Amino acid sequence: MKIFTKFFYVAILACVVVLSFYTSVASPVALVLGFLFTCLFGNPYGKYMGKLTKYLLQVSVVGLGFGMNVHSALSAGKEGFWITVTSIVLVIGLGYFIGKRLKMPRKLSHLVASGTAICGGSAIAAVAPAVKADENEMSMSLGVVFLLNAIALIIFPVIGHLLGMSQQDFGTWCAIAIHDTSSVVGAASAYGEEALMVATTVKLARALWIIPVALFSALAFKSGSRKIAIPWFIFIFIAAMLVNSYLPLGAFSGYAFSASKSLLVATLFLIGSNLSVSKMKEVGAKPLVLGVSLWVIVGLYSLAVIMSLS
Repeated sequence: MKIFTKFFYVAILACVVVLSFYTSVASPVALVLGFLFTCLFGNPYGKYMGKLTKYLLQVSVVGLGFGMNVHSALSAGKEGFWITVTSIVLVIGLGYFIGKRLKMPRKLSHLVASGTAICGGSAIAAVAPAVKADENEMSMSLGVVFLLNAIALIIFPVIGHLLGMSQQDFGTWCAIAIHDTSSVVGAASAYGEEALMVATTVKLARALWIIPVALFSALAFKSGSRKIAIPWFIFIFIAAMLVNSYLPLGAFSGYAFSASKSLLVATLFLIGSNLSVSKMKEVGAKPLVLGVSLWVIVGLYSLAVIMSLS
C-alpha cells in the first residue's frame, strides 16, 4: 500500500505538469485519470477526500478571480446577454422538472443543471457548498458535465463548419452551449481567432452568473429554521476580481491565475480518484440522461436564436 500511496502523489504531480501543456482538455482528462487510478490501484485517502476536495475547489475558484477583469467582464458579450439570461433560467427550470420526472435527488439534479447553465465545474464548485451537497453528488455532477465538455471539444467545430457559421456566431454559440471555460476556449480556438475572442468575452460575462445562482441556491435549499449556507468564498472571488482590476499587481495576477488552474486540475484528479464503479452504479444513468437532455436543449435553443439573428 505504501508504494501505491507514493505513486498517488507522483500521479497527481504528473497530471498537473503534463496537462499544463494541454489546457483545453485538462479538466475532463484529470477527472478521468483520477478515476482510472482508483480503478487500478485504489484510493489510499478515500475517507478524507470529501472535505479536502470541497476546500480545494473553493480555493481554486477564488484564485481564478485574479484572471478576470471587472470592466472586461461587464462590458463583454453584450450581444449574448439575453441569450445567456434566458438559457440559464431555462436550464435551471428544466433541470428541476426533468430531475423530478427522473426521480433524482433534488441536489444532484440542481448541480447538473447549474453546471450546464453556467460554467461546468466552477459553477458546481460554487453551488455545492451552498446547497450542502455531499461528495458523491458533487462527483457525479462533475463527471457528467466534464464528459460532455470532452465531447463538445470534438463535435462543436465540426457542426459549426457544417452549418457554415460565422466566426462571431460560432464564438457566441460556444460560450453559451459549452459548460467549462477551457472547453469553450479549446473549441473556439479550433474554429478561428475571431471566434476565440468572441467566445472568451461572452464566457466571462456568463461566468459572473455563478454569484447570483449560488446565492439563489442557498435560499432555495433552505429548509425549516436551518441557517442559509452562505458561500462566503464567492465574495472572496469578487474581491479577487476587484483587486485584479484596480490594483497594480503586476505578474502576481498571472501567477495566481495559473496556480489556481493547476490546483483545479489536481483537485479534479482527486475528485475522479474518489469515484468508483460501485458509486456510479448506485446513482445510475439518470444524471447522464439529465445532463445530455439539458445540454441538447440549451445547444439547440442558443443555436436557433443566434442563427435567426445573423
